[in-house]
Amino acid sequence: MNKRAAGMAGGVAAAVPAALFVALAGTALHGHGVLISGVDVPWGAVAALVLVGSVQLWLGAAFRSSVPTAVCGVLCYALTGWWSTLENGKRLVIADTAGNLWIFGTAVVTLAVLVWCRRYRAAKG
Repeated sequence: MNKRAAGMAGGVAAAVPAALFVALAGTALHGHGVLISGVDVPWGAVAALVLVGSVQLWLGAAFRSSVPTAVCGVLCYALTGWWSTLENGKRLVIADTAGNLWIFGTAVVTLAVLVWCRRYRAAKG
């Protein structure tokens, strides 16, 4: 196995538990909010998205590749999407402002971090 393939395998191997952690922690965090002048501000969803972006950026920088970032984002999005489709009473993410921000924001943050991580590929070469 060459060095690049070994690094790629390590990046994917690190991305899987990172995605599980981010999906669980973000889902636990996303529902928190604060009422300011009668407006509910979903600070938990914003904090969860910052967590996703931070972990994905760390993966991209540590492995100098956008593949671990993509794997983490896809797994996190798939898990949170699945948790939003469970039957009533078991659903972890509901279709409110915080839930929508958490689910769809994960995709937006992943795309933004993937664009940012393109520079690692250019710097490598």
